[in-house]
Amino acid sequence: MIITSSLSELSSILQQGGVIAYPTEAVWGLGCDPFDEKAVLRILTLKQRPVEKGLILVAGEVNHLSLWKESLSSALYNLLIAKTDKPTSWVVPDIKVAPNWVRGNHQSVAIRLIQHEPIKALCSAFGQVLVSTSANTAGQPPAMTKDDVIHYFGNQIDAIFDAPLGSTKQPSQVKDLLTNKLYRD
Repeated sequence: MIITSSLSELSSILQQGGVIAYPTEAVWGLGCDPFDEKAVLRILTLKQRPVEKGLILVAGEVNHLSLWKESLSSALYNLLIAKTDKPTSWVVPDIKVAPNWVRGNHQSVAIRLIQHEPIKALCSAFGQVLVSTSANTAGQPPAMTKDDVIHYFGNQIDAIFDAPLGSTKQPSQVKDLLTNKLYRD
């Protein structure tokens, strides 16, 4: 495992099927290429999380969300890409884009247009969305520091993104894009 702030190095690790830890707006997360089944299943194993629950994706740029544009009305797509006062992951109808190992038992996927600059830059360097799930094992509190990440996972991950944690106090809220129902506040 390496600790690096190099976006090209992290992007290369992701392209090769690697799993990384990175700071989000509020907690440390684990990420990988959502279209790489082995990498996603590796994260689920590390977290002791069942695939049926599904995972959140983060995008750094609006164009990373274009795959979902055709299945949404203009109004809903504009809501998905709008900046929010607090980090918001939107549950979006999806049976064509995100693979079942990301969606779990759902016909939807949670997606967040991230506003935390280091992860925006990472998504841009990688060129697409990333899996974003808290860096912890089931039942444990999310990692709040690089040391917490190392304590939980040690050399079981490929890299840690050496960047600052955001200043938000809680993980993203999760809302249904169609109904505005709040799943997590």
